[in-house]
Amino acid sequence: MTDSQRIWTAALLVIGDEILSGRTQDKNVAQVASWLNVQGIRLVEVRVVGDSEAAIIEAVNALRARNDYLFTTGGIGPTHDDITVDAVARALGVAVVIHPEARAILERYYATRGGLNEPRLRMARVPDGAELIPNRMSGAPGIQIGNVFLMAGVPSITAGMLDALTGTLEGGQPVLSETIGCWVQESEIAELLRETEKAHEGTSIGSYPFFRDGKVGANFVIRATDPANLEACAEALLVSLRAIGREAVPGGI
Repeated sequence: MTDSQRIWTAALLVIGDEILSGRTQDKNVAQVASWLNVQGIRLVEVRVVGDSEAAIIEAVNALRARNDYLFTTGGIGPTHDDITVDAVARALGVAVVIHPEARAILERYYATRGGLNEPRLRMARVPDGAELIPNRMSGAPGIQIGNVFLMAGVPSITAGMLDALTGTLEGGQPVLSETIGCWVQESEIAELLRETEKAHEGTSIGSYPFFRDGKVGANFVIRATDPANLEACAEALLVSLRAIGREAVPGGI
């Protein structure tokens, strides 16, 4: 298997008590997943932990070991509960240092905003050996060390950091998808779905049932990295559903 064919994977670690308490609704999972897909990298797992150093350390070491990339969101701000940098440094077995470039960026940013005080200087702290991820929104940069990428929790700032990383990561082919909708109980056609997927190597079919207008239906999302495989599998599923008398709707219901 060549690098362009193999599936590159990523995990996302969402950090913050405010997420677990429900005070803040996470919006980063969807945008990180969509961005990774365009880079040819598949988001395969997401974990949410609170502001606990032990929990962050355990998650970082587990997720970075079994994936090509690990992204984190949250906990890199100026307050005492922003402990992501410390936890990641401890997970990697390195010290926390003030990054000179990060300090210079923050000094420029806060020159007309009251100056660089101690809390703001916390945002220049990085695990030793880290590089910076540009942040055009609020000055404070993200952090990259090895295959771990530390980003802000604020979705608009996260989006800017992702934009800065676009095209810089090694990855495979983007995952493409087609959706077919059908008014049918998924349990009735489970075997049909399994056989269709099995007959088209390199494809996967996800089934997403719904109840609407008093009727049960499902949307079937076919995913593949090869456009020809995707098209062939989608066509086969359409034909199979219609062959058993079910109306199949390209694009979904």
